[in-house]
Amino acid sequence: MSFFSRLMSFFSRFFKIGQAHANSVVDMLEDPIKMTEQGIRDLKADLQDALTGLAEVRAIAIRTGKNAEREKLNASNYERKAMFLLQKMQNGALAKNEAEHLATLALSKKEEHTKLAVRWTHEAEQQNKMADNLKANVNKLRSSISRYEKELVTLKARAKTAAATKKINRRLSSIDSSGTIDMLEKMKSRVEEEESLSLAYMEIGDTQKSIDDEINEALAGGRTVTDSAGIIGLKQKMGILT
Repeated sequence: MSFFSRLMSFFSRFFKIGQAHANSVVDMLEDPIKMTEQGIRDLKADLQDALTGLAEVRAIAIRTGKNAEREKLNASNYERKAMFLLQKMQNGALAKNEAEHLATLALSKKEEHTKLAVRWTHEAEQQNKMADNLKANVNKLRSSISRYEKELVTLKARAKTAAATKKINRRLSSIDSSGTIDMLEKMKSRVEEEESLSLAYMEIGDTQKSIDDEINEALAGGRTVTDSAGIIGLKQKMGILT
């Protein structure tokens, strides 16, 4: 494939990728990040080809420019030779017919090299123009690659955030809130039952105290015994006034 064919293929692919990027339309079956990374790699490869092509075009422009300058110099030399021949004729060092004949040949060569100089100059201008256009496109491609790389960083960050959010939301959506509340209510009810049962056992323990336990508790000062008829009579017999 020729250089210009590669160049046309490169720009065709470049504008297609740019259009796809601008539309942001990606098949859901494909990974947009991997597609973007591959697209950037392709563009970088195309950029290297374009830089090589730019160097080749510049080299041609330089060579054709040098050819033009060389032909201009040749034309100038033949004109100067024609002038020397005529001077020799004027000084009598060379016959008129011979001098004019050789001068005519020299001017003919001058004309030949002048035409070549014009042709090479035109070719050099065309090559320089092509190189300038290619350089502008290379700069555009380089700028686009830089922009795509920055946007890829943002895309990766957004994708990571979206994946984490999706995971959290999926877990939240799988939680049975009503079941959890029912379970908590059952636990609360069971705890209350255990607390009530504990109080009941405590009361039962109090009712099972023996008479000796109550007497000992009263004597220890931990309980006030209510005076009954028997106690009052006993107090009077003992002379206790209270």
